[in-house]
Amino acid sequence: MSKQTLSVASLGFPRIGRHRELKAALEGFWSGKIAESDLLETARNLRAENWSLQRDEGITRIPSNDFSLYDHVLDTAVMVGAIPAAYGWTGGDVSLATYFAMARGSQGGGHADCGHAHHGHGVPALEMTKWFDTNYHYMVPEVSEDQVFALTSQKPVDHFLEAKALGIHTRPVVLGPVTFLKLAKARPSTFKPLDLLAKLLPVYEELFRRLAAAGADWVQVDEPILVLDLTEGERHAFKLAYEALARAAPGLKIMLATYFGALTDNLDAAATLPVAGLHVDLVRAPEQLETVLAAVRADQVVSLGVIDGRNIWRADLAVLLDRLAPVVASRGAGAFEIAASCSLLHVPIDLELETGLDADLKSWLSFATQKLGELAALGKGLAQGKEAVWEIVNRASQAIAARAASPKVTDPLVQGRIAGIDAAMGTRKSIFETRRQVQAAAIRLPLFPTTTIGSFPQTSEVRKARSAHTKGTLSYVDYESFLQKETAAAIRWQEDIGLDVLVHGEFERNDMVQYFGEQLSGFAFTQHAWVQSYGSRYVRPPIIFGDVSRPNPMTVRWWHYSQSLTDRPVKGMLTGPVTILNWSFVRDDIPRSATCRQIALAIRDEVVDLESAGARMIQIDEAALREGLPLRQKDWQHYLDWAVESFRLCSTGVADETQIHTHMCYSEFNDIISAIAAMDADVISIETSRSKMELLDAFRNFRYPNEIGPGVYDIHSPRVPEVKEMTDLLSLARERLQDRQLWINPDCGLKTRKWEEVRPALVNMVEAARRLRNADGSSVAAQ
Repeated sequence: MSKQTLSVASLGFPRIGRHRELKAALEGFWSGKIAESDLLETARNLRAENWSLQRDEGITRIPSNDFSLYDHVLDTAVMVGAIPAAYGWTGGDVSLATYFAMARGSQGGGHADCGHAHHGHGVPALEMTKWFDTNYHYMVPEVSEDQVFALTSQKPVDHFLEAKALGIHTRPVVLGPVTFLKLAKARPSTFKPLDLLAKLLPVYEELFRRLAAAGADWVQVDEPILVLDLTEGERHAFKLAYEALARAAPGLKIMLATYFGALTDNLDAAATLPVAGLHVDLVRAPEQLETVLAAVRADQVVSLGVIDGRNIWRADLAVLLDRLAPVVASRGAGAFEIAASCSLLHVPIDLELETGLDADLKSWLSFATQKLGELAALGKGLAQGKEAVWEIVNRASQAIAARAASPKVTDPLVQGRIAGIDAAMGTRKSIFETRRQVQAAAIRLPLFPTTTIGSFPQTSEVRKARSAHTKGTLSYVDYESFLQKETAAAIRWQEDIGLDVLVHGEFERNDMVQYFGEQLSGFAFTQHAWVQSYGSRYVRPPIIFGDVSRPNPMTVRWWHYSQSLTDRPVKGMLTGPVTILNWSFVRDDIPRSATCRQIALAIRDEVVDLESAGARMIQIDEAALREGLPLRQKDWQHYLDWAVESFRLCSTGVADETQIHTHMCYSEFNDIISAIAAMDADVISIETSRSKMELLDAFRNFRYPNEIGPGVYDIHSPRVPEVKEMTDLLSLARERLQDRQLWINPDCGLKTRKWEEVRPALVNMVEAARRLRNADGSSVAAQ
């Protein structure tokens, strides 16, 4: 193959910094320890570092405006002036105080509260939900029927010019107008946000003109909703939008980026748009390559997303080169780009930071920086021939072959146990109504019982003690003593404020998935492989590399200690198999469903041991069940079948007297209400405070019979809600559910909050329950 150029593209790079510099700067700013200028300087340094790294690794299409202080969807809302009136913005530049109030809420009264003193007790944050089927959260924009859009920020232009001043020519990234409106929420819900497209487009047109004037030749416009089920009207919206954008700045080429799935029935709509390029995800949907090539125009550049932007396994470069070489040869290198499947936001930054990983496992992995190298190797190999990158390709092939043959991956005992699963293992002994009566007699609770979701604040003292123990400077005995004191104090405090069902606080746990994974076989853990969940909340997902089993009990000792301190029931606290799966980097050599069943059997063993130890309530959190739902409805049932099967497999080996709880985070429950019912948990707690209990409509319409704890305290915000705010929310809940069904709890675990926020909030929550009981006239009613 003659030497020729082939563009190599990055669709986005992690924002957080190799050593979590952004987290430190954000939290320092929020606490008033550093100035706004310090935060912005950290952000500039991180952007410069990312641009230079991608250039040095051989990326020729380097993104700008992929950086955000909190969330790229929130950035877009601010950029187009979609700022609800409650945040006090009256036009002009949008301050960081307003920006962070939209992200985190505002308590009112000072710098740390984002400066919204004029709002009295502050304002809540925008709703937050998962970005498609990833573990990343975005802030849900709110728009009104009389919405006025305006270009209130030219951040994409500013970042392009910032890179240009460093000598780096970038391709700005913007969230597309159709996806933005599709993800937005109508307030009130009497119209469709997409009806506002004609109002929004002039803002994008002006932005494109400014990008062109600044010297940009390409712009990447992300429209991931093109992989969803769309109506004809929604497809037509793309035609209106991109005809207008093409006219606005004729010299600015548009790379329309789709990812997370196949275009399928949206392909014609995408391929006929007046755009210069089309990016497709060939990791999630490799089968679409031929149909895409047949549909695009001869003059369009096709961006081939062949390096996995969402998982951490090394790419098989030999296979990719063999597959792509004839494709590139058919149209010429200038007709293609080589790219990751999506932004690398979803993977850790650099494998070289991991000095403690097993050497074999490390050789099988690829993080964001290594993926840049894989992209560059593919680009060079496709342009100049495989021999030009033979050494790199050969190393990858050897690592992949070693992984496939490794005894670390397969456990015959686990395989045998999976083969022995039968239908009886997934069914409770009695139906829910029978269990409810048995449990009410065994666990006497008042009407509207109060509890929390599980974790209490992981204070700096807790983190320091854990770190010291990990480093060996705090002995096992001293660390255990510290944890016992924290746990005992939490139990006493819960009793003092009057909570009905207690939790032990989880001070011994580093993370709700990592804690279990560290005690299960088949898991590996990193030191620095952080990825962003939302804002400054970063996580280190476990790596599932082999068959999973539970060698020993994981939580029984701490539950037993906690229960010994009180006469009130203490919940056993576990993370469910689907959540462990969805919040991990999962094997790609067997189906996800197979790994999930392995985890389910391991959790089942723990549930049975907790019951044997005396636990009357066991909570198995499935916070991530909804986020694993496939993006296309035709694929839902297959996923839900094995997900529900896995939950039941781990939860049904107990007596009727044992109350099984579960918890789910932000979800569109209408989508999965039948599956939730099929899980047959005795009690489900859900996040509802930001939605003003609207999410309960799904349970009301379904006539869901089991018990529900709708969250009345938004734990993602530093705000402390007043009693009336909680009682108002509970009044909305009572309009939708029977009183006997209702539990009262926060939205989620309290690990990330501070005690000075948690204490008054939970005191208010208990008082809200007391007022409801008194108003109802049944202060001590059995469930």
